[in-house]
Amino acid sequence: MLSVETSLKEAMTAIEGSVGVALVDYTSGMALGTLGGSKDLDLTVAAAGNTDVVRAKIRTMEMLGIREDIEDVLITLGSQYHLIRLLKGRGGNGLFLYLVLDKGRANLAMARHQLRRIESELEL
Repeated sequence: MLSVETSLKEAMTAIEGSVGVALVDYTSGMALGTLGGSKDLDLTVAAAGNTDVVRAKIRTMEMLGIREDIEDVLITLGSQYHLIRLLKGRGGNGLFLYLVLDKGRANLAMARHQLRRIESELEL
């Protein structure tokens, strides 16, 4: 099992094209841990903003009567992928992993696979 800090480091090193990663509590909008980012990518601000995305999707699914779990949400920009993976394991309720990838260097399928693996090994 991996700690939060180790999981974030694993995401940055094992996932090709990683720019930044955060573990976020979407009930409060707070980042519980961040790694990476840049002057143009404030992960704390991004974590809070993407909390609204997750909440909106959950509300919409409830209104539509969809009774499935969200695996991940993908936002594609011109030069980046933003991947939001909701945690399902023990103690993961209300949390998501947020990963920003450089679109030119990343393999999206592999990134999703690696993020799923990191989620399964994360100890909260």
